[in-house]
Amino acid sequence: MNQLYGKGREGFLGSDIDWDADVIKVVAVDVADYTVDIDVDEFLSDIPAGARVSTSDALTAKTKALGVAGAANSVFSAVTGDPFEAVVLFQDTGDAATSRLIAYIDTATGLPMTPNGGDINMNFDTGANKIFKL
Repeated sequence: MNQLYGKGREGFLGSDIDWDADVIKVVAVDVADYTVDIDVDEFLSDIPAGARVSTSDALTAKTKALGVAGAANSVFSAVTGDPFEAVVLFQDTGDAATSRLIAYIDTATGLPMTPNGGDINMNFDTGANKIFKL
C-alpha cells in the first residue's frame, strides 16, 4: 500500500513541510497496534505510542529532483520490541501532536522485521521514484 498521507501532501502544497530544511525521520510501526487511515491521519500522535517500535535519526543527504524524494540510508539503533510491518516518514517538530505524517510504506525489502536488539539498516530504494514521488 505504499502511499503518501493526504495531510502530508497538503503539507507540501501549503509549504508546511520543507523536505530540504525540516527534520525528517522514520518510525517503524507495528500494524497490529495501528491501522492506517491515509486520508485522515495527520500527526505522529495518530499512531499510538505502543505501535511505534523504533525511530531513526534525522535523514541526511535529502534530495528532491523532479518531485522525487531521496535521502541517504538510515539506521534504527538497538531495536527491541514488537515486530514491525511498516515504516512511516514524518516531519519531526519535537512534538508528536504537530509532527506531520508524510509517507506510509509497508511493501519494501526487509518488511516485516523482527527486532533482536541490534541495529536495523534502512536502505531506501535507488530506483526512479526513490523514497516517494509527489
